[in-house]
Amino acid sequence: MRNILIIGTALGLLMSTAARAEDLTFAVAGPLTGPLATIGDQFKQGAQAAADAINAKGGVLGRQIKLQFEDDQCDPKQAVSVANRIAASGIQFVDGHACSGSSIPASAVYAENGTLMMSPASSNPVMTDDAAAKGWTNIMRLYTRDDAQGAFIGPWIAKQYAGKNVAVLHDKTAYGQGVADAVRATMNENGLKEILAEGINAGEKDYNALVTKLKDAKIDVVYFGGYHPEAGLILRQAAEQGYSFQLIMPDSIASPEFWQVAGPAGEGTMFVFPSDPQAKPEAKEAVEKIQAGGFKPEGFTLFSYAVIQAFAQGIERAGSDDPTKVAEALKNGQPIDTVVGTVTFDEKGDLKNASYDINRWSNGNYAPIAQ
Repeated sequence: MRNILIIGTALGLLMSTAARAEDLTFAVAGPLTGPLATIGDQFKQGAQAAADAINAKGGVLGRQIKLQFEDDQCDPKQAVSVANRIAASGIQFVDGHACSGSSIPASAVYAENGTLMMSPASSNPVMTDDAAAKGWTNIMRLYTRDDAQGAFIGPWIAKQYAGKNVAVLHDKTAYGQGVADAVRATMNENGLKEILAEGINAGEKDYNALVTKLKDAKIDVVYFGGYHPEAGLILRQAAEQGYSFQLIMPDSIASPEFWQVAGPAGEGTMFVFPSDPQAKPEAKEAVEKIQAGGFKPEGFTLFSYAVIQAFAQGIERAGSDDPTKVAEALKNGQPIDTVVGTVTFDEKGDLKNASYDINRWSNGNYAPIAQ
């Protein structure tokens, strides 16, 4: 009897191990701590909601999705460490990273290990352009590119603020400088030249010297490529000097933390964001479930959700969890159904036919404006 019990226990352990081996594990990598932790939380909430919804319907080819969360703090060195840890663990699919400055160096690790990385937020064109030039087929993004965002908002700024004094600022990161340069180029091409262009140091607490410089130059409009902590401080310190200007930003301030930093000084701030996924009929069920859990699915939440959907559909389409085959299946020109709408990828792994809204902050909330 004792031997039978031992054998039975051993068989149970083997069966349990086999069941766990059948799970599909995806990593979710982003800034879970630090000044940009709001974005990491959006990643986490979106990915988990997607995994739960897919698992409730039977999973992927009969396998359940499990998630492993990794914190890169939007720091390039930390991102490389995270990428190496993910690769060493044998995980072959990564929903991440967030900041372009993290995604670009991490992508080299994933390419070397055959891991499929799909970012729901990184917008610097270098990420996929360099990957394509090097023959890496496993670096993708389910988000828009800076050059596309620049082509959208740069001409609008040139037309809307013709004759005004404009400054273009950035935070010297791959993301911030990349998007600022793209906007500046298309704005210039459409006839509006900035009065001032320079980089700031992210993480500082005192931007009064910058505010004075903008004030002395009689700047009416500032385009700032950067994140919400610095944007909020600049606006607040400008208000303390009795000075105001129209701030226009990229997608990084789609977070309630922007208003928490800026307060009333943030009134009227505008930013570009892909056409609101929360308003899409495809997102209705997901939005309701996420909100029922006490979280507002704004910012990058639904893009992270969509990455998990893309991985699942790619695996089903390929009939395999081989990341190279999945990437090929996702880039075969056939549409993928996601909460952010039906999407297709080009040969580089970028989204085709992105569309945008211009949003305005007011009273702690933001909404699209008529264009």
